[in-house]
Amino acid sequence: MIYSAHEATPLVVAHRGSSGTRPEHTLVAYEQALREGADGVECDVRLTRDGRVVCVHDRRIDRTSSGTGIVSALTYEALSGHDYGTADDPANVLLLSDLIDMVMAWKAKPAKIFIETKHPVRYGGLIENAVLAELHRFGIGRPGSASLSRAVVMSFAPSAVWRVRRSAPMLPTVLLGTASRYIGGGAATTVGATAVGPSIKTLRDHPNLVDHAAAAGRATYCWTVNTEEDVHLCHDLGVRWLATDHPGQALAWLDDSITR
Repeated sequence: MIYSAHEATPLVVAHRGSSGTRPEHTLVAYEQALREGADGVECDVRLTRDGRVVCVHDRRIDRTSSGTGIVSALTYEALSGHDYGTADDPANVLLLSDLIDMVMAWKAKPAKIFIETKHPVRYGGLIENAVLAELHRFGIGRPGSASLSRAVVMSFAPSAVWRVRRSAPMLPTVLLGTASRYIGGGAATTVGATAVGPSIKTLRDHPNLVDHAAAAGRATYCWTVNTEEDVHLCHDLGVRWLATDHPGQALAWLDDSITR
């Protein structure tokens, strides 16, 4: 699929849900994002000791839960013994399957699921295999085309993107990075990524990344876009997907961009 910069208003992805106002990687955060009209939701995934795919960003659960420990060294049952929400919104550790189930059942507006696999990790490439198994279980692992896919797999690790492209060629992939030479050069081509994913800082420093990606037939996914100025920048440059902690606010700012 060939992408053209400036072809459309950016689509808004809820970064770990509406994580600016709700506990990240919780169903209440994702439900709020969908209610706010997000076009997609983003999650980070890791494998537990017993092979379950959970939505946790950090290697450890200390920052985001009432417990401590390394995700890959704990079973799902052990992880479930801690609270990942707040006093008002207690939450269990979120399984990827539960997030997919919620998004697929949401009828108000179809949304894509952007799944970031974390590396380096204890179980290496097993995380990509486990993610693909979940997508196949829900019938979304073999889309008819990249544009019709309900799921996108992302990683900072080129080897992870390559594993997904090799196993599921029609599934969209994003090579994430903070160095413009890295994601704007040959790495994305080598692994067959369908999009590049610069940070907002990288995009500010290298705004030509969007046009370069479009010339190579790739979309641009930018993270994490939390200010009005940066939302307008993504709109003006032709970024296809912007990830934000505040999806409702970002959508309002995009409306302002259109009417400017």
